[in-house]
Amino acid sequence: MMRMTKKERIKAALAGKEVDRVPVGFWRHWPEEDQQPETLAEATLTFQKLYDLDFIKVPVASTFCVDDYGVKHAWRGSPMGDRDYLEYAIKKIEHWDRIEPLDINKGTYGRMLQALRIIIDKKDEDTPVIFTIFNPINAAFYLAGDETCLVHLRREPERVERGIKALTETCSRFVRAVMDEGCDGIFLSARAASYDVMSVDEYLRFGRPGDQKVLEAATAGWFNVMHLHGKNPLFKELANYPVQAMNWHDRTARPGLAEASKLFKGALMGGIEQFKTLLTESTENIKKQSQDAINQMDGRRLILTPGCTYPITVPHINLMALRNSVEQ
Repeated sequence: MMRMTKKERIKAALAGKEVDRVPVGFWRHWPEEDQQPETLAEATLTFQKLYDLDFIKVPVASTFCVDDYGVKHAWRGSPMGDRDYLEYAIKKIEHWDRIEPLDINKGTYGRMLQALRIIIDKKDEDTPVIFTIFNPINAAFYLAGDETCLVHLRREPERVERGIKALTETCSRFVRAVMDEGCDGIFLSARAASYDVMSVDEYLRFGRPGDQKVLEAATAGWFNVMHLHGKNPLFKELANYPVQAMNWHDRTARPGLAEASKLFKGALMGGIEQFKTLLTESTENIKKQSQDAINQMDGRRLILTPGCTYPITVPHINLMALRNSVEQ
């Protein structure tokens, strides 16, 4: 088979067609660089040039979607590159009444759009770009903190729902702007879509409507990805979402790749365990896990990736082993 371009390779994998090799990608946080558009763009482009991945996932901090509501945060050495939440915007249940849709061309939203423009302008034309979006129910948790948000939505659900609708409007506006800038899709992170966080009924009420609105805003994309977080994701419940790919912790959570391929008709993004295998094991073990994932999927409908963001302490040699594993 002739050598494919990155875009051809990704599109073939999404469609379940034969590829010249399995596409590969991985991503991390940049806990200081991600606070300004120029430094985030530079870090993203330098990373892409170093590893020559099949797509770029713009690695924004989770705080970007709540910055402009007054949340305070800082990076204090997290090995995952996460920023710690120092002060939440929602302290009392009445504070949900303050949450209104934002102007996505100003503040942190505006800065992230600026970063995206730089990345799209300077990247290789053939490399697809997807932008990380934290879904509206995620934003609600980031505004109040997990425990407080759950208490509030169970105590006064209508009040919290109104706030989530405002967050959904802001998120949808931003996604439309991202698509207008030339993104190929979004990476929609749904951390709360987990048995560990919410019941199925709670997620269907408070999470799914926002997901649907945001995905409607992303319909121009051909490479939309749903990311499910943690060890107990609501995979089966969200497997009918209108996305082209699913990403989750397939090595440590159910379903595994083989089972997931029967539940979801699009491509699966996974195969590599990031907290142990990628971080601490040998390059040979990384290659073996890579080949096992490829074998499970017979080389089709697979984009080889970790299950989530990898620790910023993963050695360069291990990342190179993952990148090169698809060439063998």
